[in-house]
Amino acid sequence: MDSILIQGGRRLDGAIPISGAKNAALTLLPCALLTSDELTLTNLPRLADVDSFGHLMNMLGVSTKVDAMRPGEFGRRMTLQAREITSTVAPYDMVRRMRASILVLGPMLARAGEATVSLPGGCAIGDRPIDLHLKALEAMGAEIEIAAGYVKASAPKGRISGGEFSFPVVSVGATENALMTAVLATGRTQLFNAAREPEIVDLCNLLVAMGARIEGIGSSHLIIDGVEGLNGCTYAVMPDRIEAGSYACAAGITGGSIDLVGARPEDMLATTNALAHAGLIVELHDKGIKVTADGGMRPLALSTAPFPGFATDMQAQFMAMLCRANGESFLEETIFENRYMHVPELRRMGAEIDVRGRSAIVHGVPKLTGASVMATDLRASMSLVLAGLAAEGETEVLRVYHLDRGYERLEEKLSAVGAVIERRSAG
Repeated sequence: MDSILIQGGRRLDGAIPISGAKNAALTLLPCALLTSDELTLTNLPRLADVDSFGHLMNMLGVSTKVDAMRPGEFGRRMTLQAREITSTVAPYDMVRRMRASILVLGPMLARAGEATVSLPGGCAIGDRPIDLHLKALEAMGAEIEIAAGYVKASAPKGRISGGEFSFPVVSVGATENALMTAVLATGRTQLFNAAREPEIVDLCNLLVAMGARIEGIGSSHLIIDGVEGLNGCTYAVMPDRIEAGSYACAAGITGGSIDLVGARPEDMLATTNALAHAGLIVELHDKGIKVTADGGMRPLALSTAPFPGFATDMQAQFMAMLCRANGESFLEETIFENRYMHVPELRRMGAEIDVRGRSAIVHGVPKLTGASVMATDLRASMSLVLAGLAAEGETEVLRVYHLDRGYERLEEKLSAVGAVIERRSAG
């Protein structure tokens, strides 16, 4: 198993190109199931999750062709085509690798009239539930059956009819599945209290480019008039706002200055506002965002919330950065349970963090010290890398396959701005 070694204590300075967004890419890929035409996605990040999703699409009958990348190039070009869906079953062995696989449910149901998908990770309904996905599909006329760890959805008349659904709580994944189902329905679908994340806007924009009819894009009230069929197109994946925010935190924790080339400021207002309140200088320009640390960092009080609030996917990175702030910071996690698993590992490096339920108090410390630490999930692993960049001595981050799921060529990007970081292969 690979690990990442970091010699910390170096100020980072330079430019980092921001890759296509993982969370958007995993939502755009299943759109290929909605048409028999070719769908070409550009600026697609080279990530383990994207590769896994591509394999799942192949199992369903989708051909995939990836253009070769030139040396030093970031982002790929992939052409997908589902002339016909040869299988409407997404098996557990594939779906268990990432929860985003549930997003093939809606497109297959919309085009083929049926879909059978394993419950993500083999989980029961209720833990990071998919019940809102299923209720939204039922509101459009789908019949749902759950048995032996699988969800089977079918359209009684062979095609979804459309309907109305109000999400009791904001759900990004459920909104995405409902959108991809509704675009081929026979009637009008209205979604209330829909998620408004930039990745949802990216999905809507792709679907419109394919011929879908969607009103209210960017709002919590989406109106979709179903069409007979969709066409193919070429579409660029949006830049990754979470990757950009993570590298902004790298500037903060190392007292450095990093130009986030390609970052889109309008997608990151909550993040850039928090950075500014922490005392960092945030400069917007025509090619992205530049973040510079100017003296000591101020503590913050942050609470995660659906967009346009502070993203839960940025909580761990800010926690690591705030370990070096002058004072006590307060963090509240309102989206997911058990998202403080990085805290014990940060403590191993000298961080002082108290966790009380869904709240955490981060006491700023004069220094962090390198240690061997273990990643538990994607964003937690990035928080450990950030801490390692600022720590005295050597940090070894284990289980880096988590990082490979969401950060394209992380060592290369950080090395280019002055980090001393390398990957050690297990064997």
